[in-house]
Amino acid sequence: MVDELDLKIISLLQKNARLSFREIARELDVAVGTVYNRIKKLEEEGVIKGYAPVLDYEKLGFGLTALIGIKAQGRKIAEIERKIAEKTRAMMVYDITGEFDIFVIAKFRDRADMNRFVKWLLSLDGVEKTNTSVAMQVVKEEPRLALED
Repeated sequence: MVDELDLKIISLLQKNARLSFREIARELDVAVGTVYNRIKKLEEEGVIKGYAPVLDYEKLGFGLTALIGIKAQGRKIAEIERKIAEKTRAMMVYDITGEFDIFVIAKFRDRADMNRFVKWLLSLDGVEKTNTSVAMQVVKEEPRLALED
């Protein structure tokens, strides 16, 4: 179970994952060993899945963001989701309710790159249709959720 101290540690790591145990301990006024043990526990329990930099994908050549709704045959949905999740362009894959069964957020270098991906999607057994929207402007793209109000 995650408690208030765990949430404070996570919040600090979300702001700067490069903080040392000592820096976190100083900020929260707890022992370094406490911070070490808490982080180790959070990693072992899968609460902390890894540490990654927050990137500007446009500066890396991935300036096109697509939001793709996929209608699929019920018995094939999980298999289709697994295949999509293996693709490097797919940033997020969601199993959803509503008009579509699967929702994908993906990054592409250009329209041709996106076109290849969408055509690949349509070739998957069980995919009935897709609906692709292209983001005209990224207003907010924040992978970190604020855990404290």
